[in-house]
Amino acid sequence: MSWDRIRGQDGPRNTFFTAHEAGRLAHSYLLVGPEGIGKRLFARELAKAFLCERPPAKLTACDRCPACAQVEASTHPDLLFLRTPADKHELPVEDMREFCAQVALKPTRGSRKIGIIEDADDFNASSANSFLKTLEEPPPGALLLLIATTTDRQLATILSRCQVVRFAPLTPPDLKAILEAQGIEDAQKRDRLARLGNGSASRALALDDDSIWQVRQKLIDGLTSPRPQFQPLAETWSKFNEDAGKETAAQRMRASLVLQFLIEAVQHALKLSLSATVPDIDATEADRLKAFADRVGTDTLMELLDKFVEADFYVERRVQLILVVESVLAKFPREKG
Repeated sequence: MSWDRIRGQDGPRNTFFTAHEAGRLAHSYLLVGPEGIGKRLFARELAKAFLCERPPAKLTACDRCPACAQVEASTHPDLLFLRTPADKHELPVEDMREFCAQVALKPTRGSRKIGIIEDADDFNASSANSFLKTLEEPPPGALLLLIATTTDRQLATILSRCQVVRFAPLTPPDLKAILEAQGIEDAQKRDRLARLGNGSASRALALDDDSIWQVRQKLIDGLTSPRPQFQPLAETWSKFNEDAGKETAAQRMRASLVLQFLIEAVQHALKLSLSATVPDIDATEADRLKAFADRVGTDTLMELLDKFVEADFYVERRVQLILVVESVLAKFPREKG
């Protein structure tokens, strides 16, 4: 059935099944968790279950009726989506007003209308205030699903009016299964992608790109050299981010991937400096990282790790990526003389 493709999220699923069974389903839910763990897919499956014309069981879609097909194609008249435009950093108030107006209309079929806000992290004061009346007094039969990465980024007016459902990062076995289903046949590659994916399927799948690994090698080689050339390295990193396209979320993911590469490299350097074994590392890179660790010392490596974690936090908080790039590169030691 339709829920079979949702991996690793039994908790959220049980939350909705229990509420539905008890007749205590709320009007609005905030689905919270890291990017790429299935929140959007979950919201779509939930919408399909409510809109299905021939459900074989409670909150389960048949995946065969016209309504299910329309949900899959995002064309069902009673399923509404609101996304942040690719060239914007916030949800425009005009788009929110249109969304609320559509939610207020009576369902075209049946008794349900589902509204999914895919970028609830992007509310500003104007769009949030425009949404409040709909959130406080949703039309009969309306179900509002807001998708976010963390409650910390939600305005109090939104957070206080939604039930929070938390989604966990995917486990390595779940990630490997998803990667295999996406056509990645090499088991060793799946293992590495799952490890670097940090519980996110979208991140793990994004890493299956040779150009990413080329950028990684260039940055790590350059930054661990005795005399790094920071300007060309900054240009390489910035171009890599911009090549993701105009969508800011895609650019942020690429910036975060680079930071994950750097974190992993410094962690390896720390282990090598302590004569610990680092599995699955190229011998040439191991020699380079060991020399880098010996040159800069443990204290500097720990400072770099702190800086990279802080930088990743700022990437998530929508700080301009060029400022993140410059702040990270400025932290790397330079050889005097």
